[in-house]
Amino acid sequence: MNKLFIGIPSKGRLQENTAAFFARAGLPIHRDRGDRDYRGRLKGLDNTEVLFLSASEIATELVKGGLHLGITGEDLIREEIANAEHSIVLLAPLGFGQADVAVAVPEAWIDVIKMEDLEDVAAEIHARQGYRMRVATKYTRLTRQFFAAHGVSDYRIVESLGATEGAPLSGGAEAIVDITTTGATLAANGLKVLEDGVILRSQANLVGSVNADWRLETLATAKMVLGRIFAEERARLTREIRVANLPSPEVALSAMWERFGVTAPFGFGEPLVLHVSATQAATVADRCIALGATHVVVGLIEYIFTSENTLFKRLVEGANLKPGSVPEN
Repeated sequence: MNKLFIGIPSKGRLQENTAAFFARAGLPIHRDRGDRDYRGRLKGLDNTEVLFLSASEIATELVKGGLHLGITGEDLIREEIANAEHSIVLLAPLGFGQADVAVAVPEAWIDVIKMEDLEDVAAEIHARQGYRMRVATKYTRLTRQFFAAHGVSDYRIVESLGATEGAPLSGGAEAIVDITTTGATLAANGLKVLEDGVILRSQANLVGSVNADWRLETLATAKMVLGRIFAEERARLTREIRVANLPSPEVALSAMWERFGVTAPFGFGEPLVLHVSATQAATVADRCIALGATHVVVGLIEYIFTSENTLFKRLVEGANLKPGSVPEN
């Protein structure tokens, strides 16, 4: 049996949110030997194997092809993988694990507001102190790329192995590049993020591997998994509206198709069933009443399955899979 290998974070909020993500798609993660087991499967799909790894290990294994799919932060993808687009496919941002990778400096540097100011400070430190400005970070690749893009060159990286935000207070560095969510930890350590110093707004992503062994059977399993994920995501962002006694529905709704993105997936029967984005549902319901409908019911949807499987299509195109190697409908 050719298994589909899926890497998920082994601990913390990322693991909890990932488990909830798969459960929403009707794919709960099952561990045969309990919570301490570092292997599992998606319940009901015996040809899947879930591996519990650190977020950075997931990024590495996706590049090597040891995993077919994985969930990890975009910050780790961009940091760990050179030319990431040649090795992985970012299939979907997941809405959790948000953090900004940002450049922060001491709040006492009141004249340092933007990256261009940092270059001036670096030159001054070098002239007065005789050494290059030190930047503490775990994100060496992202730091070098970002600093080069902003013309900052007179610095050296001090690789951080502990709490990066403490480096300036301890005298280990003048500036840092680190992840931040609210900025509270930076502020507690007397640091501020530069106005143009956000390198990456990261979050957890569902990621596919270009280098994995994508056999026909494995791809068929991936298609099923991604189809369920896409069906749940589409449903979560959509509302179903049932409309009773709307006069001349095709005419009444013609102005709403483009403006509100309304669709009538089952035609113009009675009751009329409409699909619309969650953000527009109340507005469309009000409009239907104004056009003469007697009753309008707005409801949640659990899944929307269609012939379109955007996530699988993205995987096939991103991994450059050849015709004939991809399972048909």
